[in-house]
Amino acid sequence: MKFTCETKLLADAVMGVSRAVSSSSSVPVLQGLLLKAEGFRLELTGYDLEMAITTEVEANVLEPGQIVLPAKLLGDMLRSLSSAEVQVESQETLATHIKGGITEYDLLGMNAADFPDLPAPGADLAFELDAAELAAMIGNTLYAVSTDDKKPAHTGELFCIEPGELTLVALDGFRLAIVHHPVVTDREINIVVPAKTAAEVARLLGDCGEAIRVDANNRFVVFSGGGITVMSRLIEGEFLNYKTVVPEGYKTRVVVDVPLFEKAIERSSVIITERLKNPLRVTFTADGIDIRCQTPLGRVSDQLEAEVEGAEVEIGFNYRYLLDALRNSGCDRVVLELSGPLSPVKILPAEGDDFLFLVLPVRFKND
Repeated sequence: MKFTCETKLLADAVMGVSRAVSSSSSVPVLQGLLLKAEGFRLELTGYDLEMAITTEVEANVLEPGQIVLPAKLLGDMLRSLSSAEVQVESQETLATHIKGGITEYDLLGMNAADFPDLPAPGADLAFELDAAELAAMIGNTLYAVSTDDKKPAHTGELFCIEPGELTLVALDGFRLAIVHHPVVTDREINIVVPAKTAAEVARLLGDCGEAIRVDANNRFVVFSGGGITVMSRLIEGEFLNYKTVVPEGYKTRVVVDVPLFEKAIERSSVIITERLKNPLRVTFTADGIDIRCQTPLGRVSDQLEAEVEGAEVEIGFNYRYLLDALRNSGCDRVVLELSGPLSPVKILPAEGDDFLFLVLPVRFKND
C-alpha cells in the first residue's frame, strides 16, 4: 500500500475515528485503525466491538492495499509533521514508512485480516435531522445519563421515535432530562443508544452542516453524515417509563433569569466540598428566591429576584444537579414548577415546550 494525502486532512480523520478505538484492550489489533487505500480515497475505521467509526478522505493512491496501524502512535506522528503533505507506504512485511517533508517515521503495522469484521446492522431509515439540532438535543440531555452499571439501560439515552417526533430521554435516579423535536418519519421504535456513542455523534457530526441520517433496528443504530459513519450496538434492557415519574400540576410556579440563578448558586456553593456535601436550602417566597447553606467551613446567604406565584416552599438541592439543569436549558429564562419540599422540581422553558428537566430534592438531616 502506498498513498499521499494532505497531512491535516489525514490527522483530523485519524483523530476522529480513534474515538472508537479501545486503548485498554488486550487485543493489539483493537488498538489500531484499519486503513484501506483504493483509487482516490482512503477509508479509515476504528472499532472496539461495540462502536465503529468510519470515514473517508481524498488521497492519491499509488499502490492499493490495507493495513492496521496503531491509532495513538499514528495520530502523534501525523500531528508532529510540519509538511502539508504526507506519504504512507506499507510493505508486505507490514513495515510502514511515513514521510512528511524532512521527517520520516518507521513503524510496524498489523495484518488487516486480523481486524474484526464490522457487523451488518440491517437497519432501516428511522429519521433524518439537521446535524446541529441533533447535537443540541444530545448535548442538552447527556448530563443526566446514569453511570451506574446496575441499571445498564440508564447508562444510555432513550431515542423515542414516533411518527412526526423524536424524543430523547436521559435519567440517573436523581435527574431526568427530556427534549423533543419534530422529524419526518412514520417509524415507531424505542432504542437506547450508549452514552459514549451519543457523545461521539454530537462531537463528530454536530458541525458537518447537513442532515444526519439515522438508521435503526432493535440491535443496531447507524448515524451517517458529513462523510462520517458511526455504528453502534444498542443497550438491551428495560428503560424506565419516564412519563410516570413526571408530576402533574404544581403548587408554586417560579419564573427566573437563568444566568442570575446560576451565579447565585455558584456563589452559595463555595463552602461545599466533596467531603462536605451539604445541600443548598432554597426558599421560594413572594419576594423572590433565598439561598442558604452552612457547612463546617462557614455559612452563606444569598437572594435574587424572581416571579413567584403560589405557596411559599423551601427545598433542598444538590447544587451540581440544579446547575447542570440550568446550564443545559439553553434558555435565558426558565419556569420552575414545585409541588412541595420533597417532590421533584420541574424545569421548563419560559417559552415553548422543547424540554422538561426534573431535579429531585435532597432531604435535610432534621427532616
